[in-house]
Amino acid sequence: MLEQIFTRLPELFVPDSVKAPISFYFSLDDVKKTVLLAPDSCTVQDGRSVDEADCVCKTSKEFFIKIWADGYRPGMKDFFSGTIKSNNPNALRTFLLSFGKEA
Repeated sequence: MLEQIFTRLPELFVPDSVKAPISFYFSLDDVKKTVLLAPDSCTVQDGRSVDEADCVCKTSKEFFIKIWADGYRPGMKDFFSGTIKSNNPNALRTFLLSFGKEA
């Protein structure tokens, strides 16, 4: 299911949902993906393709799927417990909104 999610991102992307380019790096257990968003495009790449992503997100595959498919939204408890880690939690909201998801 995880591969399907990342494969479909370009077609689900909402144009103009970001005002400037932003990069996301996801480390989901053994799956590593870089997602590059611009006002008019979404590109998904395997592995880490940028030196320093604007937003890094580390969590389990299951937790990512829970967020994406089940509509779960992490709270402070999830971040403090280490269930999900990010250098820019607000950008994760932008990520969800960029694909028509509620943040």
